Amino acid sequence: MNKLFLIAFLLTGLLGFSQEDAWVYFTDKPNAQFYFDNPLEMLSQRALDRRTNQNIALDLKDVPIHQPYVDGIIAANGITVKAKSKWFNALHIRGSIAAIQSLTDLAFVDHIQFADRSLNSANRMIAKKKVLSKVNKTLDVNTTFAYGNSGNQIQMLNAHLLHQQNFTGGGKIIAVLDAGFPNVDTAAPFQRLHDNNLILGGYNFVDGDTNFYSRGAHGTMVLSTMGGYVPNQLVGTAPDAQYYLFITEDTGAENPVEESYWVEAAELADSLGVDVITTSLGYFQYDDPSYNYTYDDMNGSTSFISKGADVAFSRGMICVVSAGNSGAGPNPNIAVPADAFNVLTVGAVKSDRTYAAFSSIGPSFDVRIKPDVMAQGESAVLSNLSGTIATGSGTSFSCPILAGAIASFWQAIPWASNSQITDFVKQSADGFSSPSYQYGYGIPDFQLALDTALAVNNTAKAQFLVYPNPVHDKLFVSFPNNLEQASVSFYNALGQLVLEKNVEYSNAAISLEALNSGIYFYKIKSNSLVQSGKIIKN
Repeated sequence: MNKLFLIAFLLTGLLGFSQEDAWVYFTDKPNAQFYFDNPLEMLSQRALDRRTNQNIALDLKDVPIHQPYVDGIIAANGITVKAKSKWFNALHIRGSIAAIQSLTDLAFVDHIQFADRSLNSANRMIAKKKVLSKVNKTLDVNTTFAYGNSGNQIQMLNAHLLHQQNFTGGGKIIAVLDAGFPNVDTAAPFQRLHDNNLILGGYNFVDGDTNFYSRGAHGTMVLSTMGGYVPNQLVGTAPDAQYYLFITEDTGAENPVEESYWVEAAELADSLGVDVITTSLGYFQYDDPSYNYTYDDMNGSTSFISKGADVAFSRGMICVVSAGNSGAGPNPNIAVPADAFNVLTVGAVKSDRTYAAFSSIGPSFDVRIKPDVMAQGESAVLSNLSGTIATGSGTSFSCPILAGAIASFWQAIPWASNSQITDFVKQSADGFSSPSYQYGYGIPDFQLALDTALAVNNTAKAQFLVYPNPVHDKLFVSFPNNLEQASVSFYNALGQLVLEKNVEYSNAAISLEALNSGIYFYKIKSNSLVQSGKIIKN
C-alpha cells in the first residue's frame, strides 16, 4: 500500500510540475459584431483595400480574441501565455499538465491541444521524463566573402527586365519573418531603404518588444537580397518595396512557440496591409523530441504554422517559404511551413541553374509538388552583418530573392489576385510541363510571366470592382471600360432575391440601407459578362 501511495505521489508530482506547451482554443468571439460594424478597429484601410481588390470578405477569423477570455487564462494558476492568434481564436500557453488540463473547466474554453500530441490521446501516459537535446537550427548558412555584383541571381529570373520597366517593388509591402535584423539601422547596404522611408516598422515577438534591430543576423542577410543596394555590388530584387521586420525565430532554442510567434506576426502583417510574407524558417525537430514532426506530418494540415500560412493566403497575401537545407541529410524532405497548401515553397539552385545538393526535396506527404519553384541559393550575393558584400548559401536566400521578384511582378499587374500571381509565376517556370520533387516547377521567368499576364488581361473579360466591402449603406460598382450599364442582384444566405438595381454609369452608388446586417451574394450582369461575389453588410 505504501509503495502504491509513493508511486501515485511521484506521478502526481510529475503531472504537477512538468512544463508543457499547448494551445487553448476558445468557444466564440462575443464581440464580433462590434468589429464587423467598425472594421478599421481590427484592420488598416490598406488591408481592407487589399480585401476589396481581391473580393475577399471579412469573417470571424479577422476579429480579435475576446480580451476577458485572455484575462481569464492569464489569471489561471501556473499558466504563462506565450502568444495569441485571432485566426484560430487561441492562445499558446505553457504550464504543468494538470494546470493546462484544468482550463477545460472554464466555460469559454472549447478545447486544449498539447504540442506533445501523445498527451492529446485518451490513453496518454500521465507523465514522462523529459530528455532534451539541442537541435541544429534550419536557418544555418555558409558565408564566404566575395566582391562583385548580384546580377546573376536577378537575371536568372529575368527580374532585371522588370527593373528596366521600373517595376522594382514600389507600392508593395513585404513582411520579413526571421531571427533578427541587427545593423539594418546602420549598415550601408540598407541606407537607401532608410533614405526613402521604406522600412515601415517591425516587432520582436520573441522578446515582446519593439527592438527588432537585434538578435540573430540571419534576417539582416535575408533582407539584403531584396532591399539591399550597393551600386555595382548588390541590388536586391525589390529595392523600392516597403518592409516590415518581425522577429519570430528564437535562435537560442527550438520550441513550438516559434510557430505561434510566426502566426501572430502573420496576423499583424495582414492587419497592416502587407502583400508578401517571406520566411526563411522551417521546423521539423525540437529540443524536446516529444514535439518533433515526422515526414507523415508534412501534409499541410498538421502543424500550427502551416495552417496559419494557409489562412494568411486566404486573407489575400502571398507567403513565400524556404524549402529547407536538409536535402543532403538523413531527412531530406521539406519542413513546415513549406508543406502548406498555398505557400510558394522555394528551393535552391547553383549559379548555373542546376540543383543545389543541400536544397530540401518533396513531395509533401500527401504527394503534392514541393518545392514549387527554384531560385539561386548557392553563392547568393548578400550583405553580411557588418555591411560587407559577401556570398551565402541556403534556401534562406533563394526564398527572399524570389519573394522580392514577386513584389516587383505584382507591382506590374496590380489588378491580379494573390492566386493569379502564384499561378503566373509557376506557369512561367522552365520545368512547368514536367515538375519533379527535387526541382519543383523550376526557375520562373518573370518577363514571361508578365507577358502572359498582360495577354490574359487583354483578352479575358474585364472585371467589375465592387467596394467598399464590408459596406455600411452605399455600395459602389466600377465598370470595365467597354461597359456602360449593368443590373445588380443581391441574394441572402438562403439564395432568395432581396434586392435588384439597374446601374447606369460607372462608380454609381447603390443604397443598401433596406438590407439587414449580414452576408449577401451579388450577381452583376451586363451583356455577356456575369460576375458573382460576396459582400458583408454592416
